[in-house]
Amino acid sequence: MVYLKNRGLEPEMEGDNLEPRAPMRRSGGGIFAKVIITILVVVIIAGLGYLVFTKYVGSDDIAQVSDNWQAVFLTNGQVYFGKVQRVTDETLVLNNIYYLQVVTKPLQQTQTGTANQQQAQQELTLIKLGNEIHGPADNMIINRDQILLTENLKKDSRVVEAINNYLKDQSTKK
Repeated sequence: MVYLKNRGLEPEMEGDNLEPRAPMRRSGGGIFAKVIITILVVVIIAGLGYLVFTKYVGSDDIAQVSDNWQAVFLTNGQVYFGKVQRVTDETLVLNNIYYLQVVTKPLQQTQTGTANQQQAQQELTLIKLGNEIHGPADNMIINRDQILLTENLKKDSRVVEAINNYLKDQSTKK
């Protein structure tokens, strides 16, 4: 009888029983390694999915950078219309900014001219940022904790139409 040493085919020598042993198998280390690798692959894929989702879909309701006009509502009640240039964890940068201002126009003056007898009509007017007496630049860096919400404006909204009319008027003046 030929015996192969170190290959697991040696006969078991217990007493007079000379039956060959089954080949020796390694312990379950291969299965453990496969489970660990599978878990790592799943974690990596989930992490990449999260990064892609937050980059392209957005992780919250804050406006995203785009060429569309957007409304930014602040905690102090002010609303600014413009284009979002950049968004970070702390700030939002808004360019091409407009805001609404209430203008009171008298409807009719009485002959006595007293203020109590005058009727007035309130009108909302869209104002371009930068024409004020203090001459601000046409961009804002807004702390995100001061933003209540942002909205994308439709191309046919009254605000966008007013902005487009203002831009046409400005281009014809040049």
